[in-house]
Amino acid sequence: MNYRPEGCLYRTAENQRYIATADGLGEAMKKGLILEARAAVCSSTHDIIVELPCGEGIIPRDEGAVGIREGKTRDIALISRVNKIVCFKVTEVATDADGRVRAVLSRSAAQEEFITEHMSKLTAGDIIDAKVTHLEQFGCFVDIGCGVPSLIPIDAISVSRISHPSDRFRTGQLIKAVVRSRDGERICLSHKELLGTWEENTAGFQAGETVSGVVRSVEEYGIFVELAPNLAGLAELRGGVTAGESVSVYIKAIIPEKMKVKLVIVDVCEECTPASSLHYYIDSGHLSEWNYAPPASGRKMITCFE
Repeated sequence: MNYRPEGCLYRTAENQRYIATADGLGEAMKKGLILEARAAVCSSTHDIIVELPCGEGIIPRDEGAVGIREGKTRDIALISRVNKIVCFKVTEVATDADGRVRAVLSRSAAQEEFITEHMSKLTAGDIIDAKVTHLEQFGCFVDIGCGVPSLIPIDAISVSRISHPSDRFRTGQLIKAVVRSRDGERICLSHKELLGTWEENTAGFQAGETVSGVVRSVEEYGIFVELAPNLAGLAELRGGVTAGESVSVYIKAIIPEKMKVKLVIVDVCEECTPASSLHYYIDSGHLSEWNYAPPASGRKMITCFE
């Protein structure tokens, strides 16, 4: 099975066929399939009520997430699912006197399968799909499959430094990530290694061009301007410029030996530039090692995954 973050399966024809009828739910239960539908309500006892085209499903509290029954996962993990797509396995299908389906579902069973069949087999360096679930000052929480959470620390999001993960991501965004390490059942992720090396990023720019950028920090010796998520240059000091502003910059020089991009700020833009779109230089497979620095610099900025 191709395990994906919650929401990726919902609109597929196969999923819609199974959740449309009692027979479809019964077939999915026999096959042990993972399905998806929208969570409409979290009851006062923290059972999750799921909307089905043929009726209604209930995910009992103890089946709402791995760790809930043991007290390792807080109930906010259930409450926060309301009005969002949830995955589940069907455990019981019944029809009431009016012919309306009442199904009992288990989200934790889907998560347990994901952990056993997929997550347990991941190794450092594996590139995976992830979905941004919420953003904190210290990092970005993501769903790596069936609602199982993981974290990308803020310093692992991109080489260009950001003040908050919202400078790079938005909630609900599908992204790629690379497994940085494992600690028991916990997986720590990174992201910057997929956004290209210094050499790959500078290949898209030429000295003499004027391009857009975002001010990331103002220092005594110059202003760091982000040209791409994994590339920032240093501009000469200029008054009235603050971090977060969009600017146009003239590229004076690109110097691989010193790993520098020299810039001059031409103008400060009145409107904010949207966050740079994410271009992945690698988006599948496995990384053993990644070196951000260009060969000409003689420097090593290496991430080792094995």
